Amino acid sequence: MSQGITVQPGQLIERILTLELVRVTERAAVASARLRGRGNEKAADQAAVDAMRRELNKLPIDGTVVIGEGERDEAPMLFIGEKVGNKNGPKVDIAVDPLEGTTLCAKDMPGSIAVMAMAESGTLLAAPDVYMHKIAIGPGYPQGTIDLDASPEENLNNLAKAKGVKVQELTALVLDRPRHEALIASLRKLGVGVRLISDGDVAGVIFTTQPQETGIDIYLGIGAAPEGVLAAGALRCIGGQMQARLILDTEESRSRALQMGVTDPNRKYDMKDLARGDVIVAATGVTDGGLLKGVKFGEKVITTETIVYRSATGTVRRIFGEHRELSKFHLD
Repeated sequence: MSQGITVQPGQLIERILTLELVRVTERAAVASARLRGRGNEKAADQAAVDAMRRELNKLPIDGTVVIGEGERDEAPMLFIGEKVGNKNGPKVDIAVDPLEGTTLCAKDMPGSIAVMAMAESGTLLAAPDVYMHKIAIGPGYPQGTIDLDASPEENLNNLAKAKGVKVQELTALVLDRPRHEALIASLRKLGVGVRLISDGDVAGVIFTTQPQETGIDIYLGIGAAPEGVLAAGALRCIGGQMQARLILDTEESRSRALQMGVTDPNRKYDMKDLARGDVIVAATGVTDGGLLKGVKFGEKVITTETIVYRSATGTVRRIFGEHRELSKFHLD
């Protein structure tokens, strides 16, 4: 007589919910992909948000959004603190970016994705929707190779030494923003290659894990905190190093952060501070990019590509979906 499978508490999220997370990001990706190239960022983002929330509320979880579209007064859905799921399951933290790269989607440019993370309750950093200093590298380097408080020159020289190459052979990924002019200038003065991206720094951090394929050795600069937590979750699953610090430069932001449990506004977070415990991250391509292929609409089939990371086992799964029951996407 079969004894069945015994599922330990720490395995619960993976055993029951991994494929469900894929369905959530697939729905969000398809909804926003219908608006690719239409020039309407808000409409594309709202379509992704609506689809993601609808699917999350079907899941057997008691979930709390800790990284979302913003605070309650700014985001009608998937706001920080919102409860999701049908309550018939484990208590979990949820971090979402229903459409990372809204501009990329609106302009039908490469790299837009729908991404979310799920972790055991109390293990994802809950922070207000603010900016964050970030630095990240992939696996295989001695701990301490990078330091958020070191200069770009020190970090790049240390990375080059650890990799066994000249600093001029490295490539850094930086968001193309006016605030990074000095950083970009210092990197180029070193002779480092600089790849600029307009959006999409979750994928940007993940790029550091496969420098032989992406050509990216290090990510650094200022980006949004929600993407920082999502990226840290993914990086923990693959290996690497990441440090970050919230930018709480106003009394309002410090007060909001304190209400969410951030007692030290100057704290330097490492990867495990941002995303502890057993974390699963799922991302589905909206537009074609270096990480994922975008949604393809056929006459009778929709195809998607999703990547799923799990920290506890270091597992990375790629899931190519061919969807023939199109009514599940609520298409008109």
